[in-house]
Amino acid sequence: MALNAKTPIKPLVLACLCANSSFLFAEKELEEVLVTADFRDSKLSEMAASVDVIGHDQIELQEARHIESLLNSIPNVNYSSGASRGRFFQIRGIGERSQFVEPVNPSVGVLVDGVDMSGIAGAATLLDTEQVEVLRGPQGTLYGANALAGLINIKSQEPTEEFTGRLKASVAEFNTRQLAAVMSGPISDTVSYRIAAQDEESDGYMENRHLGRDDTADIDEKTVRAKLRITPSDELRLDLTALYVDVDNGYDHFTLDNSRNTLSDEPGHDRQETKAVSAQLNWQFSETTVLDGSVSIADSDMEYGYDEDWTFVGIHPEGYSSTDNYIRQRDNKTADIRLMSSEQGRVLNGSSDWLIGVYAFDQDESLRRQYTYLSNDFLSDFSTERQAIYGQLDSDLSDDLYLSVGARFEKHRNRYNDSNQVNASSDENLWGGKVSLSYHHSDNGSTYALVSRGYKSGGFNTDGTLPAQFRSFDTEVLWNYELGYKFAGESSSVQLAFFYQDREDVQIKSSNAVPRPDGSTEFVDFIDNSAEGESYGLELSSQWQLNESLNAFANLGLLETELNDTSLTRNGGEVAHAPTYQAALGFNLDLGQGWFTSADVQAKDEFFFSDSHNAQSEAFVLLNAKLGYRHMDWELSLWGKNLGDEDVRTRGFSFGNDPRNGYAGAEYFQFAAPRQIGVSGEYRF
Repeated sequence: MALNAKTPIKPLVLACLCANSSFLFAEKELEEVLVTADFRDSKLSEMAASVDVIGHDQIELQEARHIESLLNSIPNVNYSSGASRGRFFQIRGIGERSQFVEPVNPSVGVLVDGVDMSGIAGAATLLDTEQVEVLRGPQGTLYGANALAGLINIKSQEPTEEFTGRLKASVAEFNTRQLAAVMSGPISDTVSYRIAAQDEESDGYMENRHLGRDDTADIDEKTVRAKLRITPSDELRLDLTALYVDVDNGYDHFTLDNSRNTLSDEPGHDRQETKAVSAQLNWQFSETTVLDGSVSIADSDMEYGYDEDWTFVGIHPEGYSSTDNYIRQRDNKTADIRLMSSEQGRVLNGSSDWLIGVYAFDQDESLRRQYTYLSNDFLSDFSTERQAIYGQLDSDLSDDLYLSVGARFEKHRNRYNDSNQVNASSDENLWGGKVSLSYHHSDNGSTYALVSRGYKSGGFNTDGTLPAQFRSFDTEVLWNYELGYKFAGESSSVQLAFFYQDREDVQIKSSNAVPRPDGSTEFVDFIDNSAEGESYGLELSSQWQLNESLNAFANLGLLETELNDTSLTRNGGEVAHAPTYQAALGFNLDLGQGWFTSADVQAKDEFFFSDSHNAQSEAFVLLNAKLGYRHMDWELSLWGKNLGDEDVRTRGFSFGNDPRNGYAGAEYFQFAAPRQIGVSGEYRF
């Protein structure tokens, strides 16, 4: 395997880096970025890990309403659709792509204000978001089993000590409209609040020609968040958050001719209602020790269904007609409590910060599957419990050399039963951790080396038609080796990471295609273990404040992957959803007299959609731009996404589904949105 970025991208990025190097003489400074997902709020420039942070201003400039809108610009991060939104993510080629009957243990953790939404990130809207943090590589100490590949942390804005607010409205093509409102301020000297609400609606970009409708793939998403911050003293802070998300989207995206014109007579849907509360406490109860922790409860009701034949009754005499519908209810309870040293509580002659914590997670999930080919609804219940203890020691070996050692021990218990009389259980003891060494060779620059170990628990496949050898699968282990360089100056910042990842007992999702007498095909999903796999590559994130008016960025991800045991995979062993390159270039420019503009280019290589078939995406380049005017508290902007009107494939399958050609094998794709132009207006007070 040769590490290799396709030729149009690598020269482009290098040219940009060289061209901009002569402009690094700016009076305006870059803001310091803090990562909140770590145990302590940490400076991005000093973390011995590959991390990207997208702040509020950049989210607003990109008119991003959902987490999927940001991921094309983050190195080595991808997502899978197969629904109205991307809700399954991959980091460095590792992560789930879908969920149907089987329980799923996510490889990429997703947190929204401390609430675990791993695997159900369709509700990850970006209302009033302060920043999105992406931690790449296993988070074996920080987060455990749900973060084998990494962690995405979405943090909303905090309550303010002064009264403030804003109103924002947008309209765009496809009858898209969005309205958002935020209000924040003090209640007393020790209590402040923040309330935010958003409603986004769109007819979507698909047209159902059989029904004569253009809204069968519509978007209807409502988000409400309330936060309360209580600070009775300098030593104590309590943050309370309540979140409500109501998603009622249509799902009608696949066609027999790979167009945006569907023929479904029973269009699908993608619904999710999530109610969640969380509490986060930070209390320095003694001179040497801080109690820090969080608890959260989340209740999510989801319904996902689709027209399996994608057509209407009568399209062909040999055609079939069926629908498939999945109704899930998931309840999560999480507690994460830790003791940490204060500045006065450092040990080993004052050279080392320490922490020790306990973690508990309890999840219950029930499923009702309503399927044309089932005589009765399929019912199942799945529960998982996790308890963990973890610790970390961060030591100053000298004025310039820093060592961090962390470890986590985690106990898993899974229970499953269903209406087919399948009963299964598993209990595991797992461990992970990290060791990092960083050297600060100047006030602004550092180099680090990192070794980390992550894990993902084993489980069971529940379909009774599967052969005995496919009824269970083993724990996957990931070893990550990383070398990195970071520079953070007044007007420029650079993060560069080289990584190699060694995967043991790789969990591979596959499926058996079973033909039915009527010519249709049933897919029986299952997970098995490939012997081992590996991946390596690099991640580059850079930003420049070129002068007082111009800010620019360039990001690049290169990735090579391989599964060494190809008995479960297509020929070649390249991992699905693992493009060889991803790149993004962009700028934000203040034009003066209230005018501003921004633009970015996002590029991604082709990639396979599955580990078991050869359907692929196509390489693409997207252009997005915005032009706006600000006057006092008002702002008006004109924006465009995918200005080149690229057909971007986000999900793909390979099988026969067209009765008009005798169900001959073919490749079918779901597409992202085409070109869209919109206008936004905002008032701040």
